[in-house]
Amino acid sequence: MAPPVVHSLREQIREHIVEGIVRGRWKPGERIVERRIAVELEVSQTPVREALRELEALRLIESAPNKGVRVRNLTAADLEEIYPVRAGLEQIAAELAADRLAEDVSALEEHVARLYEADRAGDGEAQVRHTVAFHRELVRAAGNSVLLHTWESLGIGVWTTLAIRWLGTRQQSYAEEHEAVVEAFRGRDPRIGELVKEHVLGCAPRA
Repeated sequence: MAPPVVHSLREQIREHIVEGIVRGRWKPGERIVERRIAVELEVSQTPVREALRELEALRLIESAPNKGVRVRNLTAADLEEIYPVRAGLEQIAAELAADRLAEDVSALEEHVARLYEADRAGDGEAQVRHTVAFHRELVRAAGNSVLLHTWESLGIGVWTTLAIRWLGTRQQSYAEEHEAVVEAFRGRDPRIGELVKEHVLGCAPRA
C-alpha cells in the first residue's frame, strides 16, 4: 500500500483558497485578505503569503501595490490560452507512453469507468476529478519527470473546474471521449499523439 500523501501547510492553505474560489466564496475581482485567512485557519501569515504567491504564478489571482490581492477577472480567452500548451505537452506524453499503455492501459480504464458513473449521475465534480486524473495518468505513463512537473504546474484541475463552473463548458459525455483515447492506445494507433492533442483542444472553452 502506498503511504498517505502528506501536504505541507502551504499546500493545504493553497488548496483551501482554490476551493474557495472554485465554490464562489471569493468571486472574480474580489479581494482576498491574507490576515483573515491566517486567523480563520489559525496559522501565521507567512504560509498564507507563500500560498498566494503560488496562485499568482498560476495567474488565478493578481496583486497590486496598496490594493492587495484579488481574484482575477478571468474570461473565456484567459481560460482558453492554457489548452494549446497543455495539448502540446500531452501529445509528447502520448507518443512517449504509447508502447507502455498499449501493453497495460488499466490505469486509464479505471478513470473511464468512474467517468461513466459520473456521467450517469450528472456529477460534475466527479467528472472533473476523473478527467484530470485520467490525463495525469497519461502524462505519468510517459516516464518523464520534467514533462510531468511542467504539466502539473499548469494547474489543470483548477482551470478545468473553472471552465465548467464559470463558463458552463461541458462535454456531452466525458466517458465516451476518454474511452476513445484508451482504444487508440490499445490499438497502437500510429496517430496517437495527434489524436490526444485534438482531444485536448476539443475541450477548450471558446471566447
